[in-house]
Amino acid sequence: MKKPTGFQASRPEKNKMILKYPASWWKGMWREALPSGNGIIGASVQGGIHQEVILLQHGELWHWGRKDKLPDVSHTLQETRRLMDSGELSEASWHLTRAVQAEGYASRLSSRFPLAELTLTMTSDSAFRNYRRELDMETGEIHVCWEGANRRYSRSLFVSRADDCVVFRLNGEELSAANPAQGWEAEDTPLISGNVGLQFPRGDRERDDEEFKELKASITVRADEDEQYVFYSGKNDDGQDFGAVLRLIRVGRKSGAESILPKRNFHFPGKENSISDKAQRNGNGEQAIRAELPFETSSDVLILVKLFHSGKREDEWRRLKQELAGLETDYHSMLSRHTELHRSLFHSAELDLDDAADDGRSNEELLLDAYEGEAPLGLIRKMWAYGRYLFISGSSKEGSLPFGLYGLWGGDYRLIWGHHMANENVQMMYWHSAVGGLSGMNQSLFRYYDGLMDTFRDNASKLYGCRGIYIPAGTTPGMGVPNQIVPVIMNWTGAAGWLARHYYEHFQYTGDMQFLREQALPFMREALLFYEDFLVLGEEGYYKIYPSVSPENTPQNYMPKDGKQLAHPMPTAINATMDIAIIKELLHHTIEASRMVDAYTSKIPEWEAMLQRLPAYMLNEEGAVKEWLHPAFEDRQDHRHLSHLYPVFPGQEVSREEEPLLFEAFEKAVHQRKLGAQSGWSLAHMSSICARLGDGEKALDSLDILARSCVLSNGFTLHNDWRNMGICLTMDAAPVQLDANMGWVNAVQEMLLLVSPERIKLLPALPARWIRGELKGWCILGGVLNLAWDRQRESFQAELTANRRMNTKLQLPEWVDISLCRQHSNKNSNAKSMENGTFLLHLEAGGQWSVELDTV
Repeated sequence: MKKPTGFQASRPEKNKMILKYPASWWKGMWREALPSGNGIIGASVQGGIHQEVILLQHGELWHWGRKDKLPDVSHTLQETRRLMDSGELSEASWHLTRAVQAEGYASRLSSRFPLAELTLTMTSDSAFRNYRRELDMETGEIHVCWEGANRRYSRSLFVSRADDCVVFRLNGEELSAANPAQGWEAEDTPLISGNVGLQFPRGDRERDDEEFKELKASITVRADEDEQYVFYSGKNDDGQDFGAVLRLIRVGRKSGAESILPKRNFHFPGKENSISDKAQRNGNGEQAIRAELPFETSSDVLILVKLFHSGKREDEWRRLKQELAGLETDYHSMLSRHTELHRSLFHSAELDLDDAADDGRSNEELLLDAYEGEAPLGLIRKMWAYGRYLFISGSSKEGSLPFGLYGLWGGDYRLIWGHHMANENVQMMYWHSAVGGLSGMNQSLFRYYDGLMDTFRDNASKLYGCRGIYIPAGTTPGMGVPNQIVPVIMNWTGAAGWLARHYYEHFQYTGDMQFLREQALPFMREALLFYEDFLVLGEEGYYKIYPSVSPENTPQNYMPKDGKQLAHPMPTAINATMDIAIIKELLHHTIEASRMVDAYTSKIPEWEAMLQRLPAYMLNEEGAVKEWLHPAFEDRQDHRHLSHLYPVFPGQEVSREEEPLLFEAFEKAVHQRKLGAQSGWSLAHMSSICARLGDGEKALDSLDILARSCVLSNGFTLHNDWRNMGICLTMDAAPVQLDANMGWVNAVQEMLLLVSPERIKLLPALPARWIRGELKGWCILGGVLNLAWDRQRESFQAELTANRRMNTKLQLPEWVDISLCRQHSNKNSNAKSMENGTFLLHLEAGGQWSVELDTV
């Protein structure tokens, strides 16, 4: 497809994130480190010259959870409802929670924790110049480079998908040797020297709790002087060992052959270093548990590290040492094997925004521009690419865990909100995947929740006396029981229904009938079974849904009158708009799926009758959709969650074409939310909603605000603005939350493409600043879309390719005159022009259709 004028054919910096400073968030530098990962192993590079610390994490490594047997308190449902019916709403809100607590139930969510730190110390004979660190998103490589007095130094690291290990190369060269014609220095002239090893991560602060002391005391680190290995291990709270093995290799510059460093270059104070043995001191003067190997060489140094998350340390050390010994030691060959796997995921979808002028600018420069008010195009597009990069690097098609709020790069021992949270956060991290060609990555999400179904059934029975499943908002591996014992979580029943949307949408994009029959429909059926028992038919013939929670909001008339700040004063209400929307959507999807696979057909009339009994959405005095459809509860706009907007986004129940008046009521509802109550992720959510409303300027404004308030130098997004500049809610901490990174990806995609079962809208919310652009490989229901536009030249091209039968309406942007467009198609496609810039398309598998406008 022809590119709009102004796009460059080759842009080597396009998918690189460039920084001029190392990580500098004092005592928490993992927050600003550059991340690499293969979906299972994560590495975070801080970028220090003299002392470098690379955090290593394994996705399966969790600890400090507690799983109690859930007591049967199902009798409380009727008691809670009697309290609500009599107006004792605050007492009713706590009734289930207190009943569970009275039984001594005190389950606690587990947490990921850092496995080890790869440490590097290099001698410096002069002050640095021309420092730069960068992340190449196309390869997953992280580079740190600088110049000394007469030498150029570089370090490169990636986490290999092919070899399942961390690959780290050090290089030094004389500046005079940068030109090959001038020749190399003598082979035995040392260019780089230092020490490399593994050590116990201290976390953000020195802890004195018994759990931490026990973990620290279990650490053992050994260095093998003769064979150049470091062995590291600790014991988890489940009795299993975890750890890593490091191999140090010198690679000859000319031949590329491996050679072992001469023993005379090494000094070992002791072969084993543990908490009970001789320990070194780190830069803060605190005890550091580590072992390291010195090096001094005129050639490259290659460091390979493999990790394990469970087993017996001696057995795992032996196994990993054997695996490391069997790996080839050519960095470029290892990188090539890895890149072949990584690049296909990263390039599953592509985007340009005429941002070439920003390609070579550093993140610091781009963020400073964003801080002035408008995010540069280069930052907008790179953050889109970066969110996708984090997603494919932090989770795996083959892995059993979904992407987490910290990805694989959290650096502390009990991270704030480090669990999988399904009242917004998990869902946001997967919204972008289908359109972005990453549907295959959804399998980890489905495997995770499918693997806890027996627990979810037990929850439904013991908490509410219902069939089907009840999914607590917060879960961790193997911990599907309720763990956050507070009303705002315990009384919310919408998680399973919301997650069911992801199952059905996966089928819609992939057309995988086996998945629909064997995974999606069974999950949806279990979610619906719960509501069949839970819903109560009111006196007027409509369902009364109670207890009902609009995640994590409290009605305004139940907020403390004295202004005292409480997290969730009284969240339990009746007929939250979100609950009605989720149930309605779940019923529609279950009916459709059952008809397609010819299952549960006798239940369909019953489900259709349930749809008729769901109450209609209601408006407040300003004509906006209410958050609770009951007169006892007043809207509260000073809140970050946007749950009552579900029918517009992420749902697709209400559209401007079908219900324009109701659509406008939802539009008013989002505009009533107050800016100072938002968070990083809610700004991303708001951007997607505004895009779905067709308001590109407000959608982009939300990203502009996010960029100047909650984005760190390395691109990580935060829950809130740590500088307290009045944009976000005020908190003592500003936790990393990568859900806003994924939300950014989705918001950009929503501005450029709307896909629903009824229609496709091209550039539905295009901001004025996005004058030119191109997207390739974006997925629609049944096919793939390529698109390019140039508003300045009034140029527009779109091309659809079907991979299965497609029948849809396709709507062009308003500024494209359909009468001036040229169409092209093959024999497997048919298009008919309609009113308002719309085509009615019929494509068979293999069908191609394109439309082009070029007024120049």
